[in-house]
Amino acid sequence: MSSRLSRPSRTISILAVLAAGATALAGCSPASNGSSASPEPATITFAASTLGDPGRGPGLQKLIDEYNASQDTVTVEPASVPYPSFGQTVLTQMGGGEGPDLVRFDMPEFSTAASSGLLESLDDKIDAEKLKLIPGPDKYLTVDDHRYGVVFENSNYGMFYNKDLIPEAPKTFEEFAQTAKDTTKGDVYGLAFRQTQAEEAGVWQDIFNYVLGFGGDWSDGEKLTLDSPKVIDGLEAYKQLYDANVIPKGADAATFRKMFANGKVGMELNNGGYVTATKSANANLNFSVARIPFPEKKQGALLAPITVNANSKHKDAALDFINWMLQPAQQVKLQEVLGASSVATPTERSAESLQKFPFLLTLDELTDSGVPQIVNGFGPQTADIRHIVVTEVLTALQGQQDMATAMEKAQKQAEELVGR
Repeated sequence: MSSRLSRPSRTISILAVLAAGATALAGCSPASNGSSASPEPATITFAASTLGDPGRGPGLQKLIDEYNASQDTVTVEPASVPYPSFGQTVLTQMGGGEGPDLVRFDMPEFSTAASSGLLESLDDKIDAEKLKLIPGPDKYLTVDDHRYGVVFENSNYGMFYNKDLIPEAPKTFEEFAQTAKDTTKGDVYGLAFRQTQAEEAGVWQDIFNYVLGFGGDWSDGEKLTLDSPKVIDGLEAYKQLYDANVIPKGADAATFRKMFANGKVGMELNNGGYVTATKSANANLNFSVARIPFPEKKQGALLAPITVNANSKHKDAALDFINWMLQPAQQVKLQEVLGASSVATPTERSAESLQKFPFLLTLDELTDSGVPQIVNGFGPQTADIRHIVVTEVLTALQGQQDMATAMEKAQKQAEELVGR
């Protein structure tokens, strides 16, 4: 599936650079077409919010150091970008003709960069079939029929549950709702999710699973479908659980995640990246992860591609690192660094990691049914559409309107926003 974002034409100078460098780039790594050609000597920068993660950053830096030690032509150095403003900072730099050579983007920023002509096309440089790229997430990295990235990390959403409170994972939404009710006693809640405007982005992530899980989607790729019946069904399921008083209302994510770690919350829907954080918060917590038990076997995913800056003066060097990273041994090491996330190609979990977290295979099996949390066909406008949707949904949650009316309003506002 290709995103149908409109992409402005690039300048003549950039087109000339791309045309002149296409042959050299295509042959810079054995991973792309079997050539043994080497890139020109260069020091390049790599910007990734993961590098600032205290749990995973050191492991990623170690992998970069391994690449640097493997040859004497290219050196990769981390770019210093503050995490809170990472995406916007890098986009601003790239828009000014600068920025890091390599960028690990989240999908909203990737969509903006790709549709704005800020990323190098990888059409002739990446052989998806030869590399055995996992098709489910990989299909989202094509914009206007051009590839602009390769999966760096894909973190699938599943149902985390406390096995001491809930020995068997519910298999249907009805069981899910009943289990949440049965588990809610005293200061223990059966479920937790975000439900305040202050956590708008988090609410969007949470309701995404309900919308997809009940067969809905925010668009059909060309037209917005915010008020479609199945979208409303998913949002009404979300409201049903809110009204059932099975969540700690008003609690933000940081608070209810601590509650989950301390055995005060039975279930929550979260992505694979939460596994390491949960274990760090309470090493003795007896928890597991299962597929979200909604009618449709589809769920959200935090998809993060690695990309090449169109402004880079060392595109061949940047591509060399990407192709090195895509080799089987490096893919296994990267997955070990990322924890419960999946990577660009199929990998085999170690016996040690499966003994520690048997549910990792469950999370991996969700990869092909995961959907990145953007509005298909409207990636650059996702943040604005998100604000409209979350505002209307929360108003319905508070009883000021019904969900169908809320989404009719959201549809009208969003259509005016995008002009179609």
